[in-house]
Amino acid sequence: MLVRKKKISVFALAALAAGMALTACDSNGTDAASSSRAGSSSSAGPQTPSPESKSDNKGATSGSSKKAGTSCTNQIDYAGDSRSNAEINSIGADTGHCPAPEKKGKPAGTPKKDGTSCTNQINYAGDSRSNAEINSIGADTGHCPAPEKKGKPVGTPKKDGSSCTNQINYAGDSRSNAEINSIGEDTGYCPPVKH
Repeated sequence: MLVRKKKISVFALAALAAGMALTACDSNGTDAASSSRAGSSSSAGPQTPSPESKSDNKGATSGSSKKAGTSCTNQIDYAGDSRSNAEINSIGADTGHCPAPEKKGKPAGTPKKDGTSCTNQINYAGDSRSNAEINSIGADTGHCPAPEKKGKPVGTPKKDGSSCTNQINYAGDSRSNAEINSIGEDTGYCPPVKH
């Protein structure tokens, strides 16, 4: 009989400890006393963002309500917005509202055609930017940027269907044929021979 009493008392103690643990902490693992001291309750409804979070989120609560289970960038078109997708979605998650897109006027350039990259739509020969950078601008803004030209390229205009090394004698040039022909493809001009 004595052994049985010990088992019951062990179970009673375990149940009592579990009950105390449940009443001492809220669902976030913080102690209930500190939650009540802060004057907040998880059942009190939507909380007003603190002044710090309002300034960090740049007035994000003025946007449209965020749909449950959908990121803001999948809910609203943010093309041309200077903020990253992560920043925009973080504002939506923190406030429950997707921020209004920040547009900086009409984007410069030519409207991008659906399913076509900017570099396949416009001739960027001589532009110092990479194709990836140019196409990224087009994908982000919906407009292909204007080609950046640095004056007229030096050299001989490249003939269509002919490589520069087949068009000009580069004997004695320190550059490889591949480099010379690449310059011609990129700029539309065969470079002068380097000795």
